Amino acid sequence: MSDYAAVQDYLFSLKARGPKFGIDRMRGFAAALRHPEKAVPVIHVAGTNGKGSVSAMLEAILRAGGLRTGLYTSPHLVRLGERVQVDRRQLTPDEIVTYTAELRPVAERVSAEAPEDHPSFFEFMTAMAFLQFARQKCDVAVIEVGMGGRLDATNIVNPEVAVITSIGLDHCEFLGDTLAKIAAEKAGIIKPGRPVVIGRLPAEAEAVIRDIAAERGAPVHAVREGFGDDLARCPLTNLAGDYQRWNAATALLVTEVLPPNLRPPTEVAKVGMQQVDWPGRWQKFIVGQRRVILDASHNAEGATVLDENLAKLRAQGGRPPVIVTGVLGLARAQALLPVIARHAREIHLVVPHQERACSHETLRGILAPAFAGPVAPATVEAIFPSPGRCTLGDQGETIVVTGSIYLIGEVLARLEPGRGEGEGRLQDF
Repeated sequence: MSDYAAVQDYLFSLKARGPKFGIDRMRGFAAALRHPEKAVPVIHVAGTNGKGSVSAMLEAILRAGGLRTGLYTSPHLVRLGERVQVDRRQLTPDEIVTYTAELRPVAERVSAEAPEDHPSFFEFMTAMAFLQFARQKCDVAVIEVGMGGRLDATNIVNPEVAVITSIGLDHCEFLGDTLAKIAAEKAGIIKPGRPVVIGRLPAEAEAVIRDIAAERGAPVHAVREGFGDDLARCPLTNLAGDYQRWNAATALLVTEVLPPNLRPPTEVAKVGMQQVDWPGRWQKFIVGQRRVILDASHNAEGATVLDENLAKLRAQGGRPPVIVTGVLGLARAQALLPVIARHAREIHLVVPHQERACSHETLRGILAPAFAGPVAPATVEAIFPSPGRCTLGDQGETIVVTGSIYLIGEVLARLEPGRGEGEGRLQDF
């Protein structure tokens, strides 16, 4: 497979087969690759929200401490290579081509007797990450769970620390319809004797996680125990929003329970916390003399944070913002749109280029009882026709783009063309 277009097609063919859960298949794949997941110490990060931000914070802290870092996250915003980074250098198309040529025959060999057990797209990318981190001789890798924890492909690692950032109702069709069930799935990353760091969790969820940790002899370190409920005690970070300070507290607590050879001094950790690169989380741009804010708030827990941020934005004065939104899944739309309706002057509905995206009609139907202002269908291309142009609102106004992370990725590709052409068909799962 010598060209990147052919590799994209192959990877898309894997994605089109749908997600697969369970770790036995990934264990077999890793064994055939001589266990690259064991070559580098790992911090394993799960959570309904915040796991990406905490992963990015941990990477920045560890790199500030002089360590060579691996970072594996999903989905990507624009380019596939964003998922696998060493010292924040993304995997290049040429590297993806080379790894695919290496991994494809191994995948076919391990599934020869049971083709239905061929590694999935996510498992393929996970294997790429493990190989890259091992071959680049990373000192430590921060591995974000794809979904859940117990049955996620990343759960073949034996981490130095397991992290559970938050628990909320999301992906309920896969993880369960109660906080307790979802907590049990995410607690599946806890390994015997290895420390666990937990963020500010609902009592029901925390009880489940503590029970599972106790069964496995895993000591629990909780943000509430270390920082209480006073935001002022949490470390500062360059990422905007009160919730990011709670994420920063989680990340700092993780560093405090790492083995001594990986543990940065507190002052170094605080410096790293001011150098975090994590786009699409209340990220601000000036576009056509308008302030544009991108914020991925895609589920019920995220909607609560969005409500707080929009309220603060309005309290700063001026007109209510123009809001652009697009959502994947009816339950997420039902949580998000009433929040948007409380704060927007006008709303523009976009359908992200993903099969699970809600239609204009579905979104408008949810808004109808709650919002009396203008509502219009739109496209990302029409709103942001070129990197320096925004066609909504007036000069000096604020435009908030929120909802699906895939929508945020489409907008980023328009605002920052240097990121490269978007790879949307390889985003979902």
